[in-house]
Amino acid sequence: MIPAIYLKINPVTETSSTTVLLKDAARIFCGDASLTARLQAIPILKITARKRRRYVMDEMTLIGLIEKEAPKVPILCLGAADFVIAYKPPGPPRILWQHAKALAVCILCFAGAAFAIMTFNNDANVTDVFQEIYRLVMGREPEGAGLLEAGYSLGLAAGILVFFNHFAAFKMNTDPTPLEVEMRLYEDNIIKTLIASGEGKEQKQDGS
Repeated sequence: MIPAIYLKINPVTETSSTTVLLKDAARIFCGDASLTARLQAIPILKITARKRRRYVMDEMTLIGLIEKEAPKVPILCLGAADFVIAYKPPGPPRILWQHAKALAVCILCFAGAAFAIMTFNNDANVTDVFQEIYRLVMGREPEGAGLLEAGYSLGLAAGILVFFNHFAAFKMNTDPTPLEVEMRLYEDNIIKTLIASGEGKEQKQDGS
């Protein structure tokens, strides 16, 4: 007798197949290898859409499908209670379009960061601060930009690189960068919003 079926559900599953199997969305373990293979091959979703779309599902759907294949066997879910299937239709890679989007994002980020730095310097009146420091140290008025401005510019660039801890393929340590952390938080918030929206629609349909 099989003691139990262990199911660990992935919070997000990306697929290009119109038939999503149980093994695509979750890891399955039980004491019977043949039963494990049958469970992994259970279709959990048939996709008819021809464009990108996300589907919200829950563990109860998977439990119902598993019980049809293995009745009276305890099922222990160790992963997410609700999860998302992200469907991307198959097609040739659009390398030129991807590079164009990456270039546009780089330009926007560069322009936005430059504008933010310039407005900060203007609000803090950094030019007058440097001129005052120069007068206190050198005892005379500065003649244009000098070492203070050059050091400030280089230090600002170096500080940004050190803070984000990621420049091309080089990383100072194995910790995730602040940008990677923010992207992960952004993805988690998207998943939570999709799940909450899906549950709200289901409740509305049940109440109607």
